[in-house]
Order: sequence, then structure tokens, then C-alpha cells
Amino acid sequence: MISLKRKNSIWLYLFSFGLLFNGQLKAQTSFTSKEIKVNIFSSTPLEDIKAQAINAVSVIIPKSKQIVFQIPIKSLVFSRSLMQEHFNESYMESDKFPTASFKGNILDNIDFSKDGIYNVNVKGILNMHGVSKERIIKGVITITNSKLSINSNFNVACVDHEIKIPSVVFKKIAEVISVTVSGNYQ
Repeated sequence: MISLKRKNSIWLYLFSFGLLFNGQLKAQTSFTSKEIKVNIFSSTPLEDIKAQAINAVSVIIPKSKQIVFQIPIKSLVFSRSLMQEHFNESYMESDKFPTASFKGNILDNIDFSKDGIYNVNVKGILNMHGVSKERIIKGVITITNSKLSINSNFNVACVDHEIKIPSVVFKKIAEVISVTVSGNYQ
């Protein structure tokens, strides 16, 4: 017959093992990040415009190969406050459309349990300024010691998302904006 103290020790051990196993299982079912960096760049002969956000969020679910990103538009910081004000009020209408998002599926096969550098294509919906467009975006997923990072660079045409550029500043803002996304996942 097992003593009460020993029985409690066995239950505590099994409970602890169960939590550990459950934690490892959860770590393998998704990767998350709250510190995705997003850079935007517009270049014209008259002016270069740059902005960066460091708090976009993302989730990658290896089993279904789903990937989701969301960025608060107002989190993009410009070197000049007037640029930031015009960007939020006149172009992106951030009060009306506070976030941009992407939800898609990785088209390529990746072994998320093996270290490596994987060139990927992700097909999904990019929603920006309230307009959703299907896109295929190229990127790189790097896995090192069970840690995952991403890097992607793609272009967004303002007209595709009904972002209107007033004729007064048309020569200062590019019609196509370069977007770079990078980050590390837990």
C-alpha cells in the first residue's frame, strides 16, 4: 500500500510532467512574435520617405502552414512629425483604418523541426486601407535551434489599396512603396 505522502508526490510529479509536456507541445504547434519590424520606403527624385514600426504581431502555425501579421498603422514612425501626420490623416486614414494585416498560407514545404534557411512563397490576403488584395509574397524563414525568424521585402502599389496621393505632393511620394518585414518568433 502506498502512503498518502508518496501518493501526493507521484501526483505532483505526473502533474509537473504533464505541464512540461503540454508546454513543449504548444511550442511546437505555433510560433508567435509581438516584435515584428516593418519598414516602408518611398523614393522619388525629390524626396525619400522612410518609416519603421517595431510592434507588429505575427503567428505562424506549422501544421497548417498558416501565417498572420497585423500592424497598427499609427505605430509607423517617420523622421519628421509632419510626414507622420500627413501619412496617418491624409493617405492611410488611420482613424478609419487602424490596422494593416496579412493572412496567408506558406506554399512551400518546410520541416519546422530542422534547422535551415527556407525560401518561401506565401499566398494570402493583404488588407490595407480597408482594401483586400490577394498576393503571393516571397520571403525567407530561418530556423536555428528551434527558433524561427522571417524576412521579406515586397512592393505595394498605392492604387491597389485605394490610397490617394494628392497632385500637390504626387512628385514627392512614389506610386509603389517598398515594404520590409522581419522578426524573431518564440
